[in-house]
Amino acid sequence: MTPSSATRRVPAALRALTHRNYRLLFIGQLISVCGIWMQATAQGWLVLRLSDSTFWLGMIAAAQSLPVLLLTLGAGTVADRVPKRQLLLLTQVTAMASALLLALLTATGAVQVWHVLILALLSGTASAFEQPARQAFTIELVGREDLLGAIALDSMMFNGARIVGPAIAGVVAAALGEAPTFLFNGLSFLATIGSLVAMRLVPRAAAPARQAGQFREGMAYVWQTPEVRLLLGQLAIFSVFCMAYIPLLPSFARDVLQGDARVFGLLASVNAAGALVAATMISVWADRMPRRTVRTIALLSYSLLLAGFASMRDVLPAAVLLAAVGWAGVTILTLTNTLLQMVVPDALRGRVMSVFVMLVMGVSQLSGLAVGAIAEAFDDVARTVVVWTMIGWALQVLLTWLQWRRDARAGEEVRR
Repeated sequence: MTPSSATRRVPAALRALTHRNYRLLFIGQLISVCGIWMQATAQGWLVLRLSDSTFWLGMIAAAQSLPVLLLTLGAGTVADRVPKRQLLLLTQVTAMASALLLALLTATGAVQVWHVLILALLSGTASAFEQPARQAFTIELVGREDLLGAIALDSMMFNGARIVGPAIAGVVAAALGEAPTFLFNGLSFLATIGSLVAMRLVPRAAAPARQAGQFREGMAYVWQTPEVRLLLGQLAIFSVFCMAYIPLLPSFARDVLQGDARVFGLLASVNAAGALVAATMISVWADRMPRRTVRTIALLSYSLLLAGFASMRDVLPAAVLLAAVGWAGVTILTLTNTLLQMVVPDALRGRVMSVFVMLVMGVSQLSGLAVGAIAEAFDDVARTVVVWTMIGWALQVLLTWLQWRRDARAGEEVRR
């Protein structure tokens, strides 16, 4: 049996894992992302414990996303110019140093909110360069044919870690404090570093010297390509109005649902469980899923589900709705990512994906800062999230309706 025929016998959901280099990265990231989610959960609880403020929850999230917002578009250009493996290695070492320093400060009792703020800026800077490089690196590892499967597997790995990581972090933080979770995260980066070092990559031609206007070329492509402009426009609304609740989950757990760190860990885990279901569905049905239709359903249902969660006062119904929110969110992000990468030419992929990363990891977190400040001003985090997300729902309905009208007119012109 030839390698190609053997590969064809592998289920579509798992074909990406037949590529050795991708398999190495997947395993390394699986370990590392568990640590990242453990730290994210414990860090939110630490900030709430130190400051007793939803504003500071939003501020720390904004500090982590500010470098993403300011640097990612330029980082996308860098990712198109330099070897991606070297860039990823540098970002992993930087993030590891940030996590280990936070562990030391917390273990010694010296940690203050401003320490968390500075280290959030450092880890955010690493993310600003890592994310567009990693997004653009995936297609180099698996090729176009297995790209959707790889993105879905990445999402399964990411959200599987979101189930395990927060649940462990909630228990550990309640029993031993936050420092052990930060230590585990710092050490877990060694798995990704090891996987990158172990890869056997095909040498590529050296990139030509950097030319002026490369950044403008990428942004012009985004604006002048209708499908890309629509995908990123819908993603922008989603990032601003629908993801702002994430840094505020500790406040929901404590102030709305009257729980402790374990309730917070439960909320984060069930949200991830719904996301994992979505990633699994996409992976299994990768070859026959009506991607645009499913994505539209998820876009229009997300805000309604989130508003329902924010209106709950009992843990069980809140957890069920938050799981549904996780399903819709990952469906939107995975299919948007795939549709973008299938359209974008190779030479511009790093720059276009940098816009994707900027919206998801930068704009959304700054929106969390704004919502956190509003919630603190009105002393009502639940109602603030409901109003904010329903504004996003109205905008998504409007944009979807306008697109349907354009498609209908285009169809009429073709028939004529």
